[in-house]
Amino acid sequence: MSTGFRTNWVAYRTIATKEIRRFIRIWLQTILPAAITMGLYLIIFGGLIGPRIGEMAGYRYMDFIIPGVIMMSVITNSYANVVSSFFGAKFQRHVEELLISPIPNYVILLGYVSGGVARGLSVAIAVTGVSMFFWDIQVHNVMVTLVVVILTATLFSLAGFINGVFAKTFDDISIIPTFVLTPLTYLGGIFYTIDMLPSFWQGASLLNPILYMVDAFRFGILGVSDINIWTAFVIILGFIAALYSTCLILLKNGIGVKA
Repeated sequence: MSTGFRTNWVAYRTIATKEIRRFIRIWLQTILPAAITMGLYLIIFGGLIGPRIGEMAGYRYMDFIIPGVIMMSVITNSYANVVSSFFGAKFQRHVEELLISPIPNYVILLGYVSGGVARGLSVAIAVTGVSMFFWDIQVHNVMVTLVVVILTATLFSLAGFINGVFAKTFDDISIIPTFVLTPLTYLGGIFYTIDMLPSFWQGASLLNPILYMVDAFRFGILGVSDINIWTAFVIILGFIAALYSTCLILLKNGIGVKA
């Protein structure tokens, strides 16, 4: 093992461990609220409203929305973890120490992203545990399910990093989640199938990247999908590549970090 690789590995492990310990230490604020909130979604939409709706795509409405609810928790928490952590590092001005160190930018980025992915997966496990009170879990394709949830957590961790780079105040880290992320999530097919929509709105829905993630995850759980699974993977991987490249460019140029 080369000295450079060993040094980078130690740096990555240090950043990732710090990020993971950060959200685990305050799990009452980072994991438990998500589990409670998603439990309420299942009770209200799945338990109370669901029986009046009936079946959706051939499945009980509760079963239909659970994959989307799990994915919603992954999206919001992976994003929130990275944006708050990186902005906090900027605010406390210790991110500058990372940037002037010999650590490559991609190692710094992967360390923060790993923390976001870990929180997203932790919340997914917690929400899945809550959903077991309403749902007899039978996963259609375990591999697709795991790959989609990891890729989604990675994508929104990268998006959160970009938000953290450009944020100048604490208010800035909530603007994108409130006015962009939340509407796209609710319109991403969590509570309905796009087959219910008029043809124009079906086409418009295809412009929403979150739809592909929710749909691919639902395919992994239930085996039903409005969109070809391979198309969904191409879209997700394309966004990851674009966001990853953008993050490295921002770090290289010191945008939003250097005075």
